[in-house]
Amino acid sequence: MPLRRKTEPPLTPEESVPPALKIAAAFSWRILVVLGVVAVLVFLVIQFRYIVIPFLVAILLGALLVPFVNFLRRHKWPKWLAVAVAMLGTLGIVAGLIVLVVAQVRAGYPDLQDKTVQAYDDLRAWLAESPLHLSESDINAYIGQLWETLQRDGSVLWTGALEAGSTAGHVLAGFLLTLFATLFILIDGRRIWTWIVGLFPRRARQAVAGSGEAGWITLTTFVKVQIFVAFVDAVGIGLGAWILGLFYGGFPLVIPIAVAVFLGSFIPVVGALVTGTLAVFVALVYLGPIPAVIMLGIVLLVQQVEGHVLQPLVLGTAVKVHPLAVVFAVAAGSFTAGIAGALFAVPVVAVLNVMVKYLADGGWRTTPHPTAQDVLPNA
Repeated sequence: MPLRRKTEPPLTPEESVPPALKIAAAFSWRILVVLGVVAVLVFLVIQFRYIVIPFLVAILLGALLVPFVNFLRRHKWPKWLAVAVAMLGTLGIVAGLIVLVVAQVRAGYPDLQDKTVQAYDDLRAWLAESPLHLSESDINAYIGQLWETLQRDGSVLWTGALEAGSTAGHVLAGFLLTLFATLFILIDGRRIWTWIVGLFPRRARQAVAGSGEAGWITLTTFVKVQIFVAFVDAVGIGLGAWILGLFYGGFPLVIPIAVAVFLGSFIPVVGALVTGTLAVFVALVYLGPIPAVIMLGIVLLVQQVEGHVLQPLVLGTAVKVHPLAVVFAVAAGSFTAGIAGALFAVPVVAVLNVMVKYLADGGWRTTPHPTAQDVLPNA
């Protein structure tokens, strides 16, 4: 009698799914969860930007001033005196730069007004003689249309003025928040971090403390290096403008331009280039087209030095982020949160990169971070 062949039971729906598709699905829903959490965090940051931005500025200032305070304390300075010198010194430098820039701009404003009117007249003459052949009546008609548009949209401009007033209030409040947050970071930053670490479960505290310390070291390095890069950009463009002025009867507003380049350079890659266009504009208005082209070449030269020497060799080595990642981080930050996003994009990416690598490496299980033990709470 022939043996019956056993029939295999039918596959369940789950067993019929290929293993590769199961793995892809597992990765997909986890990626979606991560993206959802990131989207919620970005939304909350945007909603509370008037609080988040001063706090982030305070962290950057703390990363700059904490090593200075520690240096003074190692030289037997009292803590209160070291903190006071750091805070008052920073405020004094900022106030001095503001006073210097305002004085320079006020001194050069009458000449700027005259030169601007002259440049406008030259532009009208060029438009009349150019291939466009715009007559005086055509130019006046365009100007009249622009004025009518401004009058028609007066309500929008008034709303914008009100928003500007509100923004001024926010700036004042943000300045005070930044001041107090920086002060408490300098006074009690270690204990604040200890409290934050204590919020995590016991088994996770070692990893959190070590990753936070590694991120803080990266942030302090980034701030120091970025100040050096900004100083080089400001000196390069400011000195180039001054030397150019020696051949064309003087270059006005050199100090305000250098200060603007210094501040703009805190946005890596693009900051110095954007603020450097101010020098090109001033050269065009005051000195003419040829000096403006030369000034543009100086700005591009400084930008090339920053992009090919300072960024890869100095900043890239310090924060361990590829220059391409820096560019995309600045672009994403600017699209998401404007100037503030561009300013904080690179330090956030650099710190997260170091912290994630530290956690993923797993070395904190056997070899804790040297300074992590100082912030681990006993409870």
